Amino acid sequence: MQTDESIEREEDREIVTTRVIDGPRHLVFRAWTEARHLARWFGPRGFTTTTHAFEFRPGGVWEFEMHGPDGTAYPNRIEWREIVPPERITFRQGGHENDPDAFESTVTFADRAGRTEITLRALLNSKAQRDYLAEHYRAVEGGRETLEQLEEYVHELGSVGS
Repeated sequence: MQTDESIEREEDREIVTTRVIDGPRHLVFRAWTEARHLARWFGPRGFTTTTHAFEFRPGGVWEFEMHGPDGTAYPNRIEWREIVPPERITFRQGGHENDPDAFESTVTFADRAGRTEITLRALLNSKAQRDYLAEHYRAVEGGRETLEQLEEYVHELGSVGS
């Protein structure tokens, strides 16, 4: 039987990144809908993304590799769980199908008078996993860099009217 001390609070297992992006919510949301968009901004600075499969629908999968600045390839698999345009996307992310370390994430898009407040919340399986990702993979900084790159891309999208 678990005692109160052994139960980890959700806030101890999460990484939350929020940013207000100078762009309309529909455009920020659209940047998440296609592999061609995601390849332009997804991930920390210096990383690139190669997509192997992409189906943006609940139950669909995005299989891709993130390539670090040193050339290291990191396999990733996202299964889209819920898509509520243009408000919310939820997904499960891991390195491969049935990855025991896969975790749940929710992205929310809130309209802020023509700007968009985006919140990315990753809920890890344990505090230890959260701490490991934060320390060894710079997950907190990487989240901030990812949303900075998203804002830059949304600005480009808005400029060209795509």
